[in-house]
Amino acid sequence: MAEPVALAALAIDVAVGWPAWLYARVGHPVGAIARVIGVLEGRWNRPGLPRRLLGLATIAIVVALTALVAVLAERGVRAVGLGWIGVAVLAWPGLAQRSLYEHVRPVATALAGGDLVTARQAVAMIVGRDTAALDAAGVARAAIESLAESFCDGVAAPLFWLLVGGVPGLWAYKAINTADSLIGHREERWRDFGWAAARLDDLANLVPARVAAVLLCAAGGGGWRVMWRDARRHASPNAGWTEAAMAGVLAVRLAGPVAYDGVTVDKPWIGDGEPAAGAADIARALRVYGAACGLLWIIAGIVAWAS
Repeated sequence: MAEPVALAALAIDVAVGWPAWLYARVGHPVGAIARVIGVLEGRWNRPGLPRRLLGLATIAIVVALTALVAVLAERGVRAVGLGWIGVAVLAWPGLAQRSLYEHVRPVATALAGGDLVTARQAVAMIVGRDTAALDAAGVARAAIESLAESFCDGVAAPLFWLLVGGVPGLWAYKAINTADSLIGHREERWRDFGWAAARLDDLANLVPARVAAVLLCAAGGGGWRVMWRDARRHASPNAGWTEAAMAGVLAVRLAGPVAYDGVTVDKPWIGDGEPAAGAADIARALRVYGAACGLLWIIAGIVAWAS
C-alpha cells in the first residue's frame, strides 16, 4: 500500500478546513501565489509590450516557482521525520471541501428564512456576477452553479493532480487556477496577457471536470441525459460539465441571462427543470456535493491501496 497522503489531506480538510484564526495570522498559500501574479502583471501587462509573450512568461514563472517551493517543502518535512503525515499537511490547504460547503450553506439558510438581502450578500461572496437585483431563484441558481463549478476547481481537480503529481502537482494546479481567476479574462486589459493562463487552466481541468461531472451524477443517482446534452452550452469547455450534471440531478434550470458590472450576458439555459430553483434545491445540491466528495475519498483510498 502506498502512503495515503491524498486520503489524509481530504480528512484534515473536512475536519478543520482553513480556520479563520489561521487565515488571520498567516493568510493562505493561494494568497502568496496571487501576490506574485499581481507583481508580474503590474510590471508586464502594459501597452506597447508583447503582452501575450509576457503573459506566457508569467504563468511559466509562477507555476515553476510554486512547484519548486512544494518540492522543497516536501523534502523538508520528510527530512525532519514527519513522513507522509507531514506531506498530507502540505497538501491540505490545496483542497476546499469544507470551505466550499461553509460558503454555500448560508445562502440556503437565508433563502429558507425569507431573508433575500442576506442571501444576496452571502452569494456575492462566491460569485462574480451582479447580485444586488437577483430574485430568490437567481440567488439559488448562482449558489448551485458556483457549488458545481467549484467542486471541480476546489476539490476534484486538486485531488486529481495530487494523485498524478504529488504535492508539487497539486500546487502547480493551484497556481494555474489562481492565475486564470486573476488574469484569464476576456476584457481588453487581460485578453492577451491572460491568454496563456486561461488556456492552461482549460487544459489542466479537461479530465478532472469530466470526472467530477460523472461523480455528481453517480452521487445524485441521475442527471446523465442533461449532462451529455447541455455540457457544451457553457462558454467554458469544462465548467459546463459539472453545472449540467448538477442541473440534471436536481431537475432545475441553471445559467441563463446574467449581469456582470451592469452588462447583461444572455447565456444559454442549462437543464430543463421547473419550477425555478430555490433554497431546498441548494440544500439538495449540498447533499449531492457531500456524496460526491465521499466518492473522491473512496477513489483516493483505492489508489493508495492499489499502488
